Amino acid sequence: MNEEARLVVWVRGQVQGVGFRWFTRARALEIGGLSGFALNLDDGRVQVVAEGPRADCQSLLDWLARGDTPGRVDGVTEIWDTPRGGYDTFAIR
Repeated sequence: MNEEARLVVWVRGQVQGVGFRWFTRARALEIGGLSGFALNLDDGRVQVVAEGPRADCQSLLDWLARGDTPGRVDGVTEIWDTPRGGYDTFAIR
């Protein structure tokens, strides 16, 4: 079972100014099948929105939570939802 899903993640830590969004986009494209974006928030977090097969979204979440990323991840908060569409690719905003 690999239904389509929407994953919204807020990543806390030292995740701005270290290439975090670029690496997140590269990882999403490497996983394949994902569209969405990575966005710096004013409070220092990065928001990641990914839509695609649930297993692919989970793979991205696992990578974000594992901390195998640029900078330092102190924690992640995620919400799962139904896809809304509207994304052609995975972008940096």
